[in-house]
Amino acid sequence: MKIHYISENNSVLNHFLGQIRNVNIQNDSMRFRRNIERIGEIMAYELSKNLSYKNVEIQTPLGIKKTTEIESDLVLCSILRAGLPLHNGFLNYFDAAENSFVSACRHHPNNDDAFEILVEYQALSNLNNKTVLLLDPMLATGQSIVAVHEKLVQNAVPKEIHIAVVIAAPEGVAYIEKNLPENCHLWIAALDEKLNAKNYIVPGLGDAGDLAYGNKL
Repeated sequence: MKIHYISENNSVLNHFLGQIRNVNIQNDSMRFRRNIERIGEIMAYELSKNLSYKNVEIQTPLGIKKTTEIESDLVLCSILRAGLPLHNGFLNYFDAAENSFVSACRHHPNNDDAFEILVEYQALSNLNNKTVLLLDPMLATGQSIVAVHEKLVQNAVPKEIHIAVVIAAPEGVAYIEKNLPENCHLWIAALDEKLNAKNYIVPGLGDAGDLAYGNKL
């Protein structure tokens, strides 16, 4: 698997990453969503450098200009609900992409820290021979992304899959590397220190879905 770390050099990306972590800023839900969207836009730009392009000729008012445009058939697939602001950021740049959505959540059957991943609602495009961008702000254990990937490839064969996450834990990265095909790409805006005993990312930012849309039951 090819892993891309895109915050190693200073840029405005780190500015927005700092704001979504800051407890004095992140509780403004609208600003949190917008910052995740901005991060999605930056990640989309960086990811776009690895897509396929074709040569085209553009008619301008004064002549013909030779240039390139994206050749890949793109499908944006977000993991609900936290993935929606990130999805919007990618869609701002890949506005011709098709869109898919899958829900995945931690289910604690014994009301303790042990959990399993439930993949329930899905609204999927035709993924055959498409370039799929799988979007989720947080890569903690990696189990949600692996479960959703399994759902995506049950009845389709994508051309390639790019996974984009905002904040990742090393344990999740290792799990993804072990359980997903080598031809996948993993894009990480920020790699954090570790998971805590409850499998939340440290220092992380908290629960991205709650920060974006309010607390859930």
